[in-house]
Amino acid sequence: MSHPLQFPLYTSSPGPDYLLLSPSPFQSPSPIFIYKTKIPLFPIAFKVSSRVRCLTKPSTQEDRWNEPETLVPDDGDGVEALRENAKVQHHQRDRIATSNGDSLSLGIREPVYEVVEVKSNGMLSTRKINRRQLLKSSGLRPRDIRSVDPSLFLTNSMPSLLVREHAILLNLGSLRAIAMQERILIFDYNRKGGKAFIDTLLPRLNPRNINGGPCMPFELEVVEAALLSRVQRLEQRLMTIEPRVQALLEVLHNRLTADILEELRISKQALVELGSRAGALRHMLLDLLEDPHEIRRICIMGRNCTLVKGNDNVECSVPLEKQIAEEEEEEIEMLLENYLQRCESCHGQAERLLDSAKEMEDSIAVHLSSRRLEVSRVELLLQVGTFCVAVGALVAGIFGMNLKSYLEEHVFAFWLTTAGIIVGAVAAFFLVYWYLRARKVL
Repeated sequence: MSHPLQFPLYTSSPGPDYLLLSPSPFQSPSPIFIYKTKIPLFPIAFKVSSRVRCLTKPSTQEDRWNEPETLVPDDGDGVEALRENAKVQHHQRDRIATSNGDSLSLGIREPVYEVVEVKSNGMLSTRKINRRQLLKSSGLRPRDIRSVDPSLFLTNSMPSLLVREHAILLNLGSLRAIAMQERILIFDYNRKGGKAFIDTLLPRLNPRNINGGPCMPFELEVVEAALLSRVQRLEQRLMTIEPRVQALLEVLHNRLTADILEELRISKQALVELGSRAGALRHMLLDLLEDPHEIRRICIMGRNCTLVKGNDNVECSVPLEKQIAEEEEEEIEMLLENYLQRCESCHGQAERLLDSAKEMEDSIAVHLSSRRLEVSRVELLLQVGTFCVAVGALVAGIFGMNLKSYLEEHVFAFWLTTAGIIVGAVAAFFLVYWYLRARKVL
């Protein structure tokens, strides 16, 4: 009589599993049935070297079709081979699980941006887009996104205008946007910069401008609207600060109080911030004007044109497109120069007001120093007078020791002593005073 043969099966499921090998109840040439004690199970039967094998697998659909099959020979060495094969499969599963766990532990959650999408026809919509979709739709690289990423606001505070093959990246203070051929994505649209940009851009997205001529390409409209909104915000800030500073400069000559000085300090701080922002924008515009390569890349965006390496000349498949690109290059340069002049004017006015405030502070400091010097002179005179009176008190204290000096027997000794103390104190005071005047201490 044959006995069933058991040995452990190495699997990734918890708990011991066993394979049961027993002779078939049918009187065929010694078939072997293999059962697994775990459930859910289903049999898979096939015939190998005149024996039928029934395999049981876990009920997951992926494992049913992807698990490699194991052939069981009918001798004693086959059992050992089956054990070794099971161990190998078990270690492979462990390595796969470990690698998956490491990838999950090292993986960073992909950021999702909430943006406002404005199309070239003026349609506005709010949507959420993850980083991968943003890179795929705009043709950018991850390092390009860092310049407009809202999560890196503090590290990317300097204004920038980056031109890529299919997109323009705008970073102008609180305005972060990616402009493409037919649409623009605006980050942080609830901030002041985003709202001002949207209010400036939407009226410009009309089929024709005010004069009735054809409007500029969408990319140029976006760039001009971004620069216009930024410069207008700087000018409005300057118009708010300038009257307040002028009023303070007029009042400070007559009223020098702590409240006035605190208001002057706040106004000076606002002027420093305004001058810094205007200066950074001016520096960006100057760099852009001095780099014709970037301007030509804006002109050929969306056209079948390329830049020749070495001389940066524009080559287009259609001659008309080359002519249009050259005309747009001149328009962009004039546009940038216009906003550069406005930015320079704003920066210069802020610097002049700041210089006036600094001069007023210096004047106040000199005035306070003169006041402190007068107080110090009065204090020194009082100290000299106190010293002279103390000398007289010393003489009076000597005569108050109740010792016999035989002066008390004279009738006029008291009056002579008192007069001598007073005259001596006054004389000592004037001597010290003239000495201090001679040494230019007073």
